[in-house]
Amino acid sequence: MLILRLPEVKQILGHRADASVYNAIRDGLFTAGVAIGKRAKGWPDYEAQTIATARVAGKSNAEIRELVKILHAKRRELPILSGVEA
Repeated sequence: MLILRLPEVKQILGHRADASVYNAIRDGLFTAGVAIGKRAKGWPDYEAQTIATARVAGKSNAEIRELVKILHAKRRELPILSGVEA
């Protein structure tokens, strides 16, 4: 899985302004970023692709809000490898 930064997310979603992504997050139409540093956020690539695909498929805002909830819930189900040496 890749963690995308804002410029890549904007490109996938077709937004030109940072505010467009943050407005979508506020409106429940895009997932919240994950911490990748003290002051840095990123987004899993599959989440951005899934939401862009839903838009192309003509899903309504209500359907996309439900999709965002599902994607947030799936984060807690991701397998974490234990005992992996760095």
